[in-house]
Amino acid sequence: MVDNAAATDRSETEAQAESAEQDRKTVFTIGDLSREFGVTLRAIRFYEDKGLLNPRRQGMTRLYSRRDRARLKLILLGKRVGFSLVEIGEMLDLYDLKDGQTTQMKVALTKFDEQIGYLEAQRAEIDQALGDLKRARDVVQGILKERERNER
Repeated sequence: MVDNAAATDRSETEAQAESAEQDRKTVFTIGDLSREFGVTLRAIRFYEDKGLLNPRRQGMTRLYSRRDRARLKLILLGKRVGFSLVEIGEMLDLYDLKDGQTTQMKVALTKFDEQIGYLEAQRAEIDQALGDLKRARDVVQGILKERERNER
């Protein structure tokens, strides 16, 4: 019998060791980033084509810096919370400003607040749709139960 807790502890330990190793690295290949973040090579190349990532090249090999890795992490976070690539690019471009990132933080806060409002509105619409659907289901269930009683 396999001890699932021990297997889980082992896999968590391995993941933590891999994460620590990635944090120590200064150069990453496209494969490294693909594995670490669970995205396809094609997606990473797409972000590069859009100007969101700018790896250096050694021959035919793309070499990504820690900065590129951090940018990819932010790109994926931005996508997950619903920002467009244009919006993500605008926020990433602010990293290059030399004002102690104050401008970036202000713009990011504004965009975050806008996105929070948008997502909350979506959630309200989803909650309304779920309520409507549940009420419709209850009506149909009631009709079916009534018919089953009448058939007996």
